[in-house]
Amino acid sequence: MKAEAVADAVTPAKKPPTASTANERIWREVVSWFWVILAFLLIEGTLVQARVIPSGSMERTVLVGDHLIVSRMGYDAGIPFTPYHVPLWRSPKRQQIIVFRAPLPEQGNPDFIKRCIGVPGDRIKIVAGQVFVNGTRLNEPYAYRDQFAAGSSAENYPPADNAVGTFAGHDASLEPRAFDYTLDGRATPEWSADMANHIVNGELVVPKGHYFMMGDNRDNSNDSRFWGFVPRENIIGTPLIIYMSIDAPDGVWGPGEAVQRFATYASALIHPGIIRWNRLFHTL
Repeated sequence: MKAEAVADAVTPAKKPPTASTANERIWREVVSWFWVILAFLLIEGTLVQARVIPSGSMERTVLVGDHLIVSRMGYDAGIPFTPYHVPLWRSPKRQQIIVFRAPLPEQGNPDFIKRCIGVPGDRIKIVAGQVFVNGTRLNEPYAYRDQFAAGSSAENYPPADNAVGTFAGHDASLEPRAFDYTLDGRATPEWSADMANHIVNGELVVPKGHYFMMGDNRDNSNDSRFWGFVPRENIIGTPLIIYMSIDAPDGVWGPGEAVQRFATYASALIHPGIIRWNRLFHTL
């Protein structure tokens, strides 16, 4: 008994944690989470990103509601906590599917997914819906044409001066840029005014540092035919794989529809039949 009492007397009592010790623990947690978040932002900004298809412009290659993993490796690097991006060493290849920031300031430069049809220096011409690049017809098994939409002026591109141009009352001696390249009213005013500057011998020539993009759903795609070339610095990356696909209305996947999107995910858990299981892990 005496020995135990002596031992108890010798053993020092544990001191309660001081305020400084508690602060150190909190600081370590904050630093740890900071590095986790920074690593996530770097991966999301330079390696891969998740994207969901909001429209049918690339049907039937990708469908509305397809969720994609997009590789940014070598194409683009986003600077964390800023809206800025840095183009890297890779460039799009012809007929490759590309995700990019559309050069549409009036729409907030939305992210689009299209197919790269023309690279710098290419000469592009569309005749009766058939795409020719540098005088050779492209083999396009992915292209989808709506038989009920036939007859659009975009079937023949670039439009001939005497086919759609009217001069709008201008003197006939003016430069070709005075023609009205409106493409049934679908072309932006900027592209209508600038298009003629890139037409040589009836072909559209892609300038240095730019790309010509088209959707696979040719009659339902807002693409380079209507707003022009995509600068290299707007390129984000290329899709790799479909990791989820949900059959839901187009409006669910648009920007600002977080509540509808959450409800759709919840519905998929309750009604798994709306998941397109056959598209999961499909590579692009």
